[in-house]
Amino acid sequence: MSELRQDPVTGVWVVIAPERKKRPRLFHRGSARDLTGSKDCPFCAGNEGLTPPEILAVRPPGTPAGGPGWQLRVFPNRFPALRVEGNLERRGDGLYDRMNGIGAHEVIVESPDHATQLADLPPAAMNRVLTVFQQRIRDLKNDLRLRYVMIFKNQGPAAGASLPHTHSQLVALPVVPLRVRQELEGARRHFQQKERCLFCDIVAQEIADGQRLVWEDAMACVVAPYAPRFPFELAIYPRRHGARFEDCPESELAGVGAALTTALGRLNLALKNPDYNLVLHNAPSAPGDEASFHWHFEVMPALGSVAGFEWGSGFSINPIPPEEAAAVLREVRP
Repeated sequence: MSELRQDPVTGVWVVIAPERKKRPRLFHRGSARDLTGSKDCPFCAGNEGLTPPEILAVRPPGTPAGGPGWQLRVFPNRFPALRVEGNLERRGDGLYDRMNGIGAHEVIVESPDHATQLADLPPAAMNRVLTVFQQRIRDLKNDLRLRYVMIFKNQGPAAGASLPHTHSQLVALPVVPLRVRQELEGARRHFQQKERCLFCDIVAQEIADGQRLVWEDAMACVVAPYAPRFPFELAIYPRRHGARFEDCPESELAGVGAALTTALGRLNLALKNPDYNLVLHNAPSAPGDEASFHWHFEVMPALGSVAGFEWGSGFSINPIPPEEAAAVLREVRP
């Protein structure tokens, strides 16, 4: 079984997941993408028997579960970092703290077509993906052992993807991740001082200033952050305040989907289809932070590598100013 261990110096939790070493091409990092599909791709239509049984699928009425005909499928990860079965059993190990690796690890296959990428999805299909993200978060929040549900996408081998067929992943955790805790604390401080949402202030300033604004409509905007850790890093913010993505009304999802499609499409054109990581930043499952936090997506192209200075200092070195990145992306048109 997996387990979580806490670093006593930093307080960071680490997932020790021996089962993950069975993944295909665990330590292989190629650059070529297989967009032709094959009888061995477990995510292609017709190969449903190569995956665990589906948890959820969007398919036409009358199409049998576990077979082809679907438009989107969700199933447990075959090599999970965490599992739902069991008890947390928080315990001490001398001065260390540990618990069982309880959680959930799911795969969301966004299209049955092997060659289709997330940026290629038409609006209805993108809305379907976002709606399923919401449904899975709502369902897993009912498990009171789980404190945070993370949704992310690794696109391409440089971003950590072991299979080329487009898919996202969901990991539900019994702890709140460090990066999210840092955002929560910063947002709370801003709200205590000014009684305003920090992210709403960022959105208003970036739209008014325009230097780092890539795209906007009435529902959402795409911004190159003021202090990006990575070249061409982007943030997608809903214009309306909301702490939790799963509470975003259906009427606004289309705007968020358009923002995502625009961000990914322009990165593809400007950077010639880069590998990237996409992460949803959301408020934790427990009540609180409704006024101070503002959910959003982050997109981080995998254009470089983290070296000794970055690991040792916690600083990031980014050679591309966000104003320059935003200007490049404003000029391209998918």
